Amino acid sequence: MSIAGFSFWFWRIMEIITLIPTLGMLSYFVHAYTESNSLTPASILVLFIVSVLGAAWTVGTLFLYARARHSASFVAFVDLLFIGAFIAGVYELRGIGKANCTHFTAGGFYFDLGPLGYIGRNSGNKWAVNTNKNCAMLKASWAFGIMNCIFFAFTFVSSNPMLCKSTILLTSRSSSLSSSTVITATTVS
Repeated sequence: MSIAGFSFWFWRIMEIITLIPTLGMLSYFVHAYTESNSLTPASILVLFIVSVLGAAWTVGTLFLYARARHSASFVAFVDLLFIGAFIAGVYELRGIGKANCTHFTAGGFYFDLGPLGYIGRNSGNKWAVNTNKNCAMLKASWAFGIMNCIFFAFTFVSSNPMLCKSTILLTSRSSSLSSSTVITATTVS
């Protein structure tokens, strides 16, 4: 196995390690909104859907690595799509980035959470009792989303055959005018 193969394995495992908690924390919110009989906000739902798909993709390509390396261009393309999807999910959840989770009862994002925020706290919703916990879980999911943008960029580079191999064309000419020799050297990173 080459250095690119070890890099691919390492970053896939890092992606799985960060996607599983993200998936769990965001599923808590999806369940809470469903129990509260209200719609899950797009800011939470986008990152949740991307995390579910990303976890399935990473586990699938990790277990089928022997087959996936033969279709490395496709794997790299899908990883590039996941970079864009995680950027969209992080952008949607950007409101939590400036929130203070020790005093979460202040700020605009607290009001946007609806039954898990201000409205739920005033109506006695059981999901809004510990709003600092809700803030901390959303902020952790947002941070893991940023980390996965970077991790998928690493696996994009390590699985992309166009970026891992470079071909160098060397031309040398002999002393006679009619003959030339072409030497091709391929380097694999």
